[in-house]
Amino acid sequence: MNSVTEIKNGRLYFDGCDTVELAKEYGTPVYVMSYTEIAKRLTELKEEFTDKYPGNRVAYASKAFCTVGMYEILKKFDACIDVVSGGEICAAEKAGFPAEHVEFNGNNKLPSEIDMAVNYGVGRIILDGLQEVPLIEAACKKYNKKMNIMIRITPGVAASTHDYIVTGKKDSKFGIPLEEDVFMPIVKQVVESEWLEFTGLHMHIGSQLFENDAYLKALNVLMDWAAKIKKEFDADVKEVNFGGGYGVTYINEERKDYSFFMDPMMELLQKRADEIGIACPVAVIEPGRSIVAEAGLTLYTVGQIKDIPGIRKYVSIDGGMGDNIRVALYQAKYKGIVANKADEPTTEKVHLCGKYCESGDILINDMPVPASIEMGDIVATFSTGAYGYSMASNYNNNPIPGVVLVKEGKSAWMVKPQTYEQIIQNNVVPDFI
Repeated sequence: MNSVTEIKNGRLYFDGCDTVELAKEYGTPVYVMSYTEIAKRLTELKEEFTDKYPGNRVAYASKAFCTVGMYEILKKFDACIDVVSGGEICAAEKAGFPAEHVEFNGNNKLPSEIDMAVNYGVGRIILDGLQEVPLIEAACKKYNKKMNIMIRITPGVAASTHDYIVTGKKDSKFGIPLEEDVFMPIVKQVVESEWLEFTGLHMHIGSQLFENDAYLKALNVLMDWAAKIKKEFDADVKEVNFGGGYGVTYINEERKDYSFFMDPMMELLQKRADEIGIACPVAVIEPGRSIVAEAGLTLYTVGQIKDIPGIRKYVSIDGGMGDNIRVALYQAKYKGIVANKADEPTTEKVHLCGKYCESGDILINDMPVPASIEMGDIVATFSTGAYGYSMASNYNNNPIPGVVLVKEGKSAWMVKPQTYEQIIQNNVVPDFI
C-alpha cells in the first residue's frame, strides 16, 4: 500500500476517502484514482528530471490512462503528452491541451489521424512506419504547416520483462529497423523534405523495468546512429526520446527513483554528444504507468462464493477481465483486500474471479482473505490506475466502469460509467434481415 492508503476503523481509506462509502455512493465496479498520488509522481519527475536538467521534457504516455480530467492535471504540472490515436488527440483537444506539447506516436498512424494531428498542430510526430513520410507530407501541404519529426528506432535491445511488453528488440512491430539500406533512406526523406523538420530520434525498449542497463545499451545504439546521421547528412540530432517503462509496485516489487534511470542516461547522453561533436540533445521521457498505476484501485462487490472441498474456494465479484484484462492477457499479478474487513486476520486463500464467461477470468489467485468473507463485502484491488480503464472492454455487453477521482477526503466522477443503452446505441438492424 502507498502513502495515500490506510486502514481506519476496520475499513480501507484511499486519499482520505472511506472506500466502503465510495462503493455505496458510486456503485461497483468502479475505478478510483488518487489526485494526491498522481501529483506526487509528477512532482518527483519535476524535481528529479526537468528541474535537475533544464530544457528537457516529460511527455506522459496517454495509453496508460487517458481522460480529459487527467489531461487537466497534466496541464497544471506543465507536462507534455504522448498520444497514439485519434481518440487521444480528440481528448487532448477537448481538454484544451497546448498542441505544441503533444507528441504523436504509433506504429500504424491512420491517414485520418495524421490529418487530425497536423491540423491540431502537434509539436512532434514520431515516425514509426516505412510509408509514413508521404502521408505526413500530404497533410502538411493541405494545412500549409511544417511538422517536426522524430524517428523511432528499434535498438535491438531485449529488456527483462514480459514478452508482450518488450518493444525494443530487433524483431518488433515498433520502430524503424536499423539496417543501413532501410533506415538511412527514411532519414534522407525527412531531412530533404520541404515540409518536415528532422528533430531527433526516439526509442522505447519495454515496460515494467527495474534496471537501467538496457536503457544505457539502447542509448549507445541510438547515439551511434546519431553519429552516422551527422556524417551522412550533416544533420544534428537535436532531441532524444528515451521512452518510458519505469517499473511500479504490484506485489512486492521495489520501484526505483526516477533519478536511478535519468542520471546515468543524461551523463551518457552528454558524453556521446561530445564525442559526435553536437550540442547535447534535449532529452524527453514518456512515463505513463509509473505516474498512475499506484494512484489507482478498483472496488468490487462480492457475489457468489463457491467452496469446492479439498480443491479451492472461488469468490466472485461484479467485475473481472472486462475492467482488468492484464491478468488474462499476460499473467499480471495484483494484491487485494476486503475493504470493509480490512483489519481482520486473513486466515484463508481464495481465487478472486470475475463474472465474465471465461475460465481465465481470475483476477487474483490465492488471495488472502478473512474467513468471514461473504456476499456483499467490498473488495479493493491495488495498483490498477494504469491499463485498467484504458484497456476496459464491453465483453459480454457489460458496461465499462466509471472513474472516481479522490483528493484529501473529497470525491467526484472523473468518468461516468457506461449504461446498457450506451453500449448498444450504435446497433442497427439491416433492412434485409
